Amino acid sequence: MTLPITLPITLGAVAAAALINIWLSIRCGQARTSEKVSVGDGGNDKVIRRMRAHANFNENAPIVLVLIAALEFAHPGSTALAAVAGVFMAGRVAHGIGMDGGSFGIVRMIGTLITLITQLGLAIWAIMSAMA
Repeated sequence: MTLPITLPITLGAVAAAALINIWLSIRCGQARTSEKVSVGDGGNDKVIRRMRAHANFNENAPIVLVLIAALEFAHPGSTALAAVAGVFMAGRVAHGIGMDGGSFGIVRMIGTLITLITQLGLAIWAIMSAMA
């Protein structure tokens, strides 16, 4: 009998990503409501920033989640992988907050750097795992 494969790190990361996605979506809705923009961005800077934060998350999260799942298959129970997944999610929250601009602009840069560094690190780790 084959036991089902569970990927707890991946499951946690996907759940966290879903919650961040919901949060970013709600922020878009709040901006649309407060700025009275029903469809699109209406040329409104606040709405544009919130929409781009949401879109940027959805542009980056899928590849990271695939890398996390693939690496968890290769390295089950890796605490390093769990830590990287957590750091990535924190970076995505920072980016979302930082996209509002103003004094939070530095937080956007930090979130962007975290995203790029974790993505690069996971890609290198995956390449090294594939070559082993």
